[in-house]
Amino acid sequence: MTDRAWFDAAKGDIPQWAASMPKDADGTTIDWDWVRSLDLAHGVGTIPESTPQSIHDALKADYATRERLESIIAQCNSAFMTDFDRFIGSYRLPRALAYANRRLNDNINTLLHLGEQQHLWAVSRERRGRATIAVLKPYSGSSPSNDDQGMLDLSGEAGGTSAGNTAAENSDVKFPTTVALDDVQDRTAAILDARAERRKAQRFQKRAGDAAMARANLSGATSPGGAALPGGAASSGNATGHHPKPDWRDAYLPGRDVDAVMGVDIETTGIDPARDYIIDVGFEFMNMASPRPAGEPETYAYEQGYYAAGDAYGQSRLAFGVPPENAALGNALIAKLTGIDVRGRSSEAGYRLFDEWPQAQAGLLARLTQQPYVAHNATFEHSWFMLNVAGYAESYRAGRITIIDTLPMSRQWDPGAVPTNEHPYGDNTLDAYAKRQGALDSAHNERHLGLEDSHIMLVAMKHHLAALKAQRKGPWGPAGRAGVGGKSCGRKR
Repeated sequence: MTDRAWFDAAKGDIPQWAASMPKDADGTTIDWDWVRSLDLAHGVGTIPESTPQSIHDALKADYATRERLESIIAQCNSAFMTDFDRFIGSYRLPRALAYANRRLNDNINTLLHLGEQQHLWAVSRERRGRATIAVLKPYSGSSPSNDDQGMLDLSGEAGGTSAGNTAAENSDVKFPTTVALDDVQDRTAAILDARAERRKAQRFQKRAGDAAMARANLSGATSPGGAALPGGAASSGNATGHHPKPDWRDAYLPGRDVDAVMGVDIETTGIDPARDYIIDVGFEFMNMASPRPAGEPETYAYEQGYYAAGDAYGQSRLAFGVPPENAALGNALIAKLTGIDVRGRSSEAGYRLFDEWPQAQAGLLARLTQQPYVAHNATFEHSWFMLNVAGYAESYRAGRITIIDTLPMSRQWDPGAVPTNEHPYGDNTLDAYAKRQGALDSAHNERHLGLEDSHIMLVAMKHHLAALKAQRKGPWGPAGRAGVGGKSCGRKR
């Protein structure tokens, strides 16, 4: 299929999803006819007139649409991964919903900015619980306080039909603040907190049920010594005597036979794969045990001149763009962090969008399935690949993808990762881990670019594994795993 035909194919999957996933992540029955009615390819946002009430009403409608979409998207991963009978054949519907939701989020941010321009409200970005949200306050005559937005050009010179152009044509009109704000507040934090509380209650119920089953188990009558439960995890420990408790991240630890891997790191416009865009991907290969392949170029020029390629090979960096609406708003935080200014990354400037580039997705997927891939805090990359890379979710569910994470390597096996008041689990940032493992000079910091960060991660991993092998710890210790290790899954019956 070419162009936007995949959106029609995604909607064709709705019967499969409807049969397997009747409710969303918040327990609400999904109106699949409503989903079917959405124009996912061309936008689901509301374009208002230039009056205050129209801008208010458009923002209210867009918030309501985003809440419905995101509650569906949030449930899709669980439904897909627990579909053991493989009734749902493809993950393209969640990808299509996320595609539409990103553009909707751009429209919401544009409306927020237009409201500031029309003096309807002042916007501040505030951390509330699990999310940073836009908080609307009555306009007081002060300049906008939002550092990440406020760069939208309302001169009216840009072409096309959008919410921004409608207001730009009337930007000289001054409206009084006459709209209510209570019904146009971002509810994201409250929704996520409530969702987390429900999960917590479910976990508590499960633990209580497991405890009840254990009390009812009569095996204790024949085991007066109280033998340890089978499958109990042993602490991996480290040289300082600090013994981190095993947790779910340990599934991503490498095994003692790990060798050829691909390190990958992405840079994005935010932290939510259903709202934000991938703008930079960097990856390279490195062998943890065997010699570097013969015939590969021996040098590579990283942006940081003090980086040496060493054992790395197959380096690649890919730059991607954002829609014009997103570029117009700008992103000061990401520009400061990465040096990437999205105002120059508009698709109108010739940059391709990752979620609109099937060939780029296919090329990345081919590499991700060839050998284990390594990332630092790999669940981040995994969540973005699920909603951006065609075929990734299907390949992961089928067991064709293995993921290794250097973050639990730092947490479980690095003596320097000791708990402090500032870092209760130890300082396990890539920057700290790479410095402790001799992959990054103490005088420099993590670059926050895909390729450069992939490089220091792999160098740190190789140094770390060599030290652990010499000490008979980590993968070579009592709790170590044979094989390449990492997290992978396959069909279950």
